Amino acid sequence: MGFLSGRITCERFRITSDGPRQFAAEHLDILIKHAIGQLEPTGDGTQVGFLAGEHLFDTDFQWEKAMIDDTLHCAVRIDTNKIPSPLKKAWLQMELAVLAAENPTGRPTKTQKQEAKESVEKRCEEELKTGRYRRMQQFPVLWDARDGILYVGTSSPASLELCINLFEDAFELSFEQLTSGKLASEWAVEDDHRMNLAEADPTPFHTREIQPPISWHNQESGNFDYLGNEFLLWLWWYLETQSDTISLADDTEVTAMIVKTLRLECPRGESGKDTITHESPVTLPEAHQAVLSGKLPRKAGLILSRLGEQYDFVLQAEMVSLNGAKIENDEGGGRGPLENRIQSIRHFSETIHLLFGAFFERRLGKSWSRELEQIRNWLQAERQIEQRGAA
Repeated sequence: MGFLSGRITCERFRITSDGPRQFAAEHLDILIKHAIGQLEPTGDGTQVGFLAGEHLFDTDFQWEKAMIDDTLHCAVRIDTNKIPSPLKKAWLQMELAVLAAENPTGRPTKTQKQEAKESVEKRCEEELKTGRYRRMQQFPVLWDARDGILYVGTSSPASLELCINLFEDAFELSFEQLTSGKLASEWAVEDDHRMNLAEADPTPFHTREIQPPISWHNQESGNFDYLGNEFLLWLWWYLETQSDTISLADDTEVTAMIVKTLRLECPRGESGKDTITHESPVTLPEAHQAVLSGKLPRKAGLILSRLGEQYDFVLQAEMVSLNGAKIENDEGGGRGPLENRIQSIRHFSETIHLLFGAFFERRLGKSWSRELEQIRNWLQAERQIEQRGAA
């Protein structure tokens, strides 16, 4: 059920206001008050509300089912009731054809166009009342009060916005998505690197570049999400030339591999995208050719192992989206299986943050110029190998 079994796909949000450290009966009451069907639909007829999580119509909110080890587990349902645009367009054309059939010109008059429009609007109202165009979707949500993180089981921007609006209105809290830039900001505050982060710009990894443009980066002040792309390129270089094990700030280590998939894109928006699927995509010539052409990684399959737990997932770099994450926990003990699962999710999230932190320590620290030179040398060596192969 949701985050409590199977693979995990989610976006994560940090509670930016004072949230609860533990849940109480009042939080269950809020779920019931804001359950699907209890709130007025939005202007376009969309309805949003909470579910208890077991199925599309489950509104049986129970403490034992919803509250697990200082987490709240539920679901959000979004109902839309909208006539598809192609259908409305077809109805309008049919109405216009009938009205204009006897006109000498064969074209509808201005008055007839207005009449056809009003007729279609009336038909839409009647069709919507039948419910045949109602669409329901649900996705799981896990709110970890202990770590102040909300896990939302969808990557749809529209659904994410509706979900966060529901949580903010229901619980009177504020949330901010944990993108790579947000992680960098949190790390910079904790390690007193705020000035270094404020002065950071996209890295010119190729010596011929001055400062590369990034077509998918909006370049707003304080947006450092491009660091996610730099993280994946740095990780690729590190695993290939240094070690498969990276030391973390909590004195643990993580073993990492790039596996299954790698997506790269031209930051200038000129030479398109490359998606490479292979057991070890970074070993293929296509991957090296793509990165040598200046493309940056935007998505990669990863396997991480830390403290006896292993995670197999696909990471979207800028938004730090976690897709199809398989959690393997080798730890035994007396905890129940659901609490064990929650602990593994927390450990997974912590491992992601620590791994990004290891990169930020280098990227925003004194050692970056040295490591950047090594990355450039690596790219130059790859270029020379490619040129010799072409000759």
